[in-house]
Amino acid sequence: MSEAQALFQRAIALRDVQDLGGALDAILLSAKAAPCDPNIALGLAQISFEAGLNAADLYANAARLQPQRLDIQRSQAVALAAEGKQPEAEALLESVLAANPGWIDGHRCLCGIRATAGDEDFARSFNGAVRRDTGNFGLRMAWFHVLATARQWDSARTVIADAEAALGERQPSLLGKLFIASESGEQAANAGLFDGVEHVRDVGLDLARVRHFLRGGQIERARDVCLRHAGAPPMRAFWAYLSLAWRLLGDNRSDWLDGGMRDVRSFDLGLSAGDLAELAQTLRLLHTMREPWHEQSVRGGTQTERPLLLRVDPVISAVRSRIEAAVARYIAELPQPDTAHPLLAAPRGEFLFAGSWSVKLRPGGYHANHTHPMGWISSALYVTVPEASQRGPAPAGHLQFGSPPPELGLALEPYGSVEPRPGRLVLFPSTMWHGTVPFTDGERMTIAFDVIPARPTANLPAKT
Repeated sequence: MSEAQALFQRAIALRDVQDLGGALDAILLSAKAAPCDPNIALGLAQISFEAGLNAADLYANAARLQPQRLDIQRSQAVALAAEGKQPEAEALLESVLAANPGWIDGHRCLCGIRATAGDEDFARSFNGAVRRDTGNFGLRMAWFHVLATARQWDSARTVIADAEAALGERQPSLLGKLFIASESGEQAANAGLFDGVEHVRDVGLDLARVRHFLRGGQIERARDVCLRHAGAPPMRAFWAYLSLAWRLLGDNRSDWLDGGMRDVRSFDLGLSAGDLAELAQTLRLLHTMREPWHEQSVRGGTQTERPLLLRVDPVISAVRSRIEAAVARYIAELPQPDTAHPLLAAPRGEFLFAGSWSVKLRPGGYHANHTHPMGWISSALYVTVPEASQRGPAPAGHLQFGSPPPELGLALEPYGSVEPRPGRLVLFPSTMWHGTVPFTDGERMTIAFDVIPARPTANLPAKT
């Protein structure tokens, strides 16, 4: 193995254990030794981006070495947007889409960049692409999904109607119509809405079924759909809904699963007023978007992109160390292992961040009730919070647990809540429903992350 390849392998191994500083050192040496290697060039761009550095030019170089890779040009556009160059990001994607109108990932990326910039006509690229490629049913359904995620029901209905008029009804369009009928409230009370597709087995469809059954009072049916995924990886998405069904049915297994506030813990990270002020200043510079992504829980605020806690930044690194110590303590103090439980079954050794970000809420902002099915342990670290006089009557601004999404119309009270305080870290199971109560005035800025157990890794390649 050449020196460049050995360094490249070391960089990848260090990235896998989330040592971005070490990974960056290794990949820079690798790129110096082999400046025209396409994989090393892409690795340099990716590691630099994840480390919080400017990477658009590095992605451009990687794209020149692998011009057939549309995904690299997508990453370049994301990096341009992250550097505050939204017009250039849009122009790049528009150019690539002009030559590749059926490139669905490119359309989705462009929609996201436009939506987070506050562009109300964020999905317009699909319109021209469909006119050029009228027979591409998948492209039409991707357009539908983008609109449905934004809850633009009328526009989503029109896209499906046009698709079926041109190409006939197909299973994806049928399922899309059922989804709209349920989630928009149009046929929320129709008990048999999904009966015609009972033979279709699909995780996304099952989630729609569960939500519809809960909304319509068919609690046993909701429970049974959840349980069909027991023991399989998709069950991560169904635990929270199963909890709701068990609570509504008076099944004491809901206490086994959630335990009320049993597994919600608060930690004081010992951050001084100066530490918090410096952290707040650092985070504000990262909140460059105007609106959140449509698929997020944020309402009335913004969320940062790229993995926050992996950034090569001394302020972020300092708070990461405190966070890691608190997470390790939380894991060490969990109840006895239980192989059937989503929190208690996991191995309790090393852990990794599955995602990390900051949220800044404006006056009136809040988080809709949600869960984190890709995580194991989730969090909220309060950096700035409104003054008590700004929040409004308690529990304004509090983090609540156990309340179902209000659109389901379920008469279940929250288990409890945690008051936000600067420097307070709250850790809880990723499968628990959680959300925040709107506040009246001021700024509420947090760091949030998901943790997953680390998989055993091979020894790192030696330094050369």
